[in-house]
Amino acid sequence: MAAEQETFPEIPQHSVTHAGPAPAPVWLQRLSLVVLVLFCFYIGGLLAVLPWSPRYWSQNGWVMAHPAVDMVVQQGWLRGLVTGLGLIDIWIGVSELLHYRDFRG
Repeated sequence: MAAEQETFPEIPQHSVTHAGPAPAPVWLQRLSLVVLVLFCFYIGGLLAVLPWSPRYWSQNGWVMAHPAVDMVVQQGWLRGLVTGLGLIDIWIGVSELLHYRDFRG
């Protein structure tokens, strides 16, 4: 029993902290916000515009080579679904931009 107490000494309760790791530097937080917002705008813009561009959507060589896929891709509901996902992605970027807060240690 005495050997256990020497191997695993008691930790005083006043020295235990539950704060976790320190936050990242503010410049890194802001840089990650800029990268996230630009990524959301870029991907969202592509998803919102490309379904309505005939060059990339209806005249796509790979899609035209697969008739079963072409039949589904040409449906209006799928274009609307992809466009909706793009608009949601843009909204996520705007929301992140508006609700950003620095975390300081």
